[in-house]
Amino acid sequence: MERLSRETFWGPLSLFGLAIAVGGFAIDRLHKWWMLDIYHIAARGRVEVTPFFDLVMAWNKGVSYGLFEAETPLGVLILVSFALAVTFGLGLWLARAEHRAVALAIGLIMGGAVGNVYDRIAYGAVADFFSFHAFGFYWYIFNVADIWIVLGVMLILLDSIWPQLFGPGETGKKDGNAGDKAA
Repeated sequence: MERLSRETFWGPLSLFGLAIAVGGFAIDRLHKWWMLDIYHIAARGRVEVTPFFDLVMAWNKGVSYGLFEAETPLGVLILVSFALAVTFGLGLWLARAEHRAVALAIGLIMGGAVGNVYDRIAYGAVADFFSFHAFGFYWYIFNVADIWIVLGVMLILLDSIWPQLFGPGETGKKDGNAGDKAA
């Protein structure tokens, strides 16, 4: 078993990734503050922005697509605990990241996750506002934190499928993956 050390929790790109996470969280919080407390989206109802995009107010008590709805304080606690555990795991992954694109991706996912955790703690549900639709089909309603999470996952997938896309990692390895370090 690998001994826990400073490198387990902090790597060469940790500051960069955490700065992205903090920035992503701040943008998400500012947007939610604006929508809830300044724009008062709940009182406005559905606001048509374009023929295919509306601003709405929806409280998501579950996870993605409203799955696993948490109606009780225990349910909220379980979802918050799970999200924080995943965020901690992402932090450990960030400490091992050797490629700026991977650190950016992890930071985006962490910032989005913490933004949604904040909502769950403060409101018991996640505030969602963006509604895309076409020909009577409505996509799920989402928020800025969800955008960060999806962008982060897309970057990780791109880096996994085409490691050469972003060039060599910080240590010069072709795949940019820190998981190949010798013990």
